[in-house]
Amino acid sequence: MPVCSTRDGVDIYYKDWGSGRPVVFIHGWPLNADAWDDQMKCVADAGYRGIAHDRRGHGRSAQPWDGYDFDTFADDLNDLLTSLDLRDVTLVAHSMGGGELARYIGRHGTDRIRSAVLLSAIPPLMVRRDDNPEGVPDEVFTQIKEGILAERSQFWHDTSEGFFSANRPGTKATQGNRDAFWFMAMHESIQAGVKCVDAFAYTDFTDDLKKFDIPTLIVHGDDDQVVPLEATARRAAHIIPDATLTVYEGGSHGIALVPGDKERFNGDLLTFLRD
Repeated sequence: MPVCSTRDGVDIYYKDWGSGRPVVFIHGWPLNADAWDDQMKCVADAGYRGIAHDRRGHGRSAQPWDGYDFDTFADDLNDLLTSLDLRDVTLVAHSMGGGELARYIGRHGTDRIRSAVLLSAIPPLMVRRDDNPEGVPDEVFTQIKEGILAERSQFWHDTSEGFFSANRPGTKATQGNRDAFWFMAMHESIQAGVKCVDAFAYTDFTDDLKKFDIPTLIVHGDDDQVVPLEATARRAAHIIPDATLTVYEGGSHGIALVPGDKERFNGDLLTFLRD
């Protein structure tokens, strides 16, 4: 099983498909690299090298007790890119992974990076504040942590509904989508689950976004029930100098997995890679 050992000795699992210019996928919470399988095959079939890793505490990676903050996640990503000596990379990040991408650029720059894609991503800031009135109320994050600690299996089952907008009439989300979400979530450690909530809720990535000097595609659904479009993608598009925002009408938080939306995203991703 391919792993990268980080500077603090944590084994990070990754998958590496195809050959060509590298496209590195960064998953959301509470998922793992398997969430990107459709996109990994898509880019590998198109002549690119797809790479996706399980964040520490998630999937097949090690489950240390500490290190669930974005500085650490960004340094883990840097360890992976460095160990594989990847250059001219396109980074593609979903949800919480968007914070990992942003903090990576904030801490390590873009010497290795060609371009970036933020999908349903959390930057610049999730929590509601006076300067972020469209953000998520603080009590929501408290409820998420309580749900994980009370009975995480049922919590993940319930959470999958809003994640894929399966509660909307005419939804394209499948039971398979929801089952896959539950399965991946159950492979995240409880410690990682709770600590990551604090990390993605309260970390402000505004200064990181200002350091982007690469073409950036931002994709977000206007029915994202997890990461509010107005508080995140629209604001990020104004902060990043060379950003293009594409909004999917009716798109859920789980765009890369839901039939119909995932094919559209795959096409948009390939077009962006070819530009």
